[in-house]
Amino acid sequence: MTGGCACGAVRFEAEIDGDDAYLCHCRMCQRATGSLSIAFKNIPQAKLRWLSGPDWYDSSPIARRPYCGKCGTSLGFQFKEGPNMDVTVAAFDDPGRFKPTSHFGAESVHEAWLDTSGLPRKRTEEHKPLVEKWVQATGSFPG
Repeated sequence: MTGGCACGAVRFEAEIDGDDAYLCHCRMCQRATGSLSIAFKNIPQAKLRWLSGPDWYDSSPIARRPYCGKCGTSLGFQFKEGPNMDVTVAAFDDPGRFKPTSHFGAESVHEAWLDTSGLPRKRTEEHKPLVEKWVQATGSFPG
């Protein structure tokens, strides 16, 4: 499977075994991503190949995080020692394949954000001001 950052400067290929992934809610991941949780796919480092980039941030004495220095996309988590690393599910070109199987960092879970299935939904293309901005800037709406 392939993936990368928002601007395309960082690209990777990964050999994926299985569709299981997990949500991390720990405070370090919350702060590093600016989100209440992050979806990760844990893979052996030997099965991940960076085609371009990334930059790395030493996020603690025991871990570092890959990211794009150009657009800021968070791409994962890696212990400084160990055979595996976590790649953000959303960084894959086809993230729909993965299924959440567990939660980590449960002490920092914000329960109200876990099941939002009852909330109203609006598709991006239904938000007219956003569509108009895209069309004005580029001539079309990305589809």
